[in-house]
Amino acid sequence: MTKFGKTAVMALSAIAASALASTAVSAASLAEIQESGSIRIAVANEIPYGYIDPVSGEAMGAGPDVAKHIAEELGVTDIEWITTDFSSLIPGLQADRFDMVAAEMAIIPTRCATVIYSEPNTSYGEGLLVPAGNPKELSGYADFADNSDLKVAIMAGANQLDMMQALGVSEGQLVTISSNADAISTVSTGRADAYAATGLTASELAGQSDSVEVAEGFSDPVINGTEQRSWGGFVFAQGNEELRDAVNEVLAEYKQTDDWLETVSGYGFTDADTSRSFDMSTAELCAE
Repeated sequence: MTKFGKTAVMALSAIAASALASTAVSAASLAEIQESGSIRIAVANEIPYGYIDPVSGEAMGAGPDVAKHIAEELGVTDIEWITTDFSSLIPGLQADRFDMVAAEMAIIPTRCATVIYSEPNTSYGEGLLVPAGNPKELSGYADFADNSDLKVAIMAGANQLDMMQALGVSEGQLVTISSNADAISTVSTGRADAYAATGLTASELAGQSDSVEVAEGFSDPVINGTEQRSWGGFVFAQGNEELRDAVNEVLAEYKQTDDWLETVSGYGFTDADTSRSFDMSTAELCAE
């Protein structure tokens, strides 16, 4: 092969590779999803937000149940549920491993810079999972800022990291775990003095083992004068605004129904959680 021929082949190969790469990160459009009748939706196996029931194999949670209704309204009859670690949800969207995330992922500015969100589906507060008896008498995230000898576990990719950093908790006090499944052993064995998570997650974990409990008298952290509460929504890859907008249209109508209220309340969301889900828009949350 001549030098020119080799160069040409290399150029063509580069173009082909570029095209393939471009295709790999291009999420399925609304039209493509409706034409195929199928959508790929990811969850992080986090009860009660979005998980696969180990007995039935069915996707459940506040995110999946609402997503099922939305898909039906959009004429999508088949949902391929994909489970992954929480920290892999955004990279998975960016790599086109799925079209949508139904994990009730908190809407925060750092995430808004890399993905796009629906309007909020739910709202929820914070909590602490502690060893049975709460030997360190912990009652809030600020306890870790006040005592540098304490260690707190957080899940990789979760926004509790941002809260701890804002409160002044040092990096050496943080114990990162890959999923909620590791929280009980991490706390009960003393690897960490507590696990920082949403109140719903902490309560769910406490119900699984007598070796841990939810910290009583817990107060949501206050950062820069603002009580920290999360608003969770459905997540999409940047550039997939058409799908996001279609989901928003259905979601807005659904949230006005008793069916939505019963669905979300059935997973432990309180009256305050459901009513406050209307308090903030995605634009406001992304701009904070």
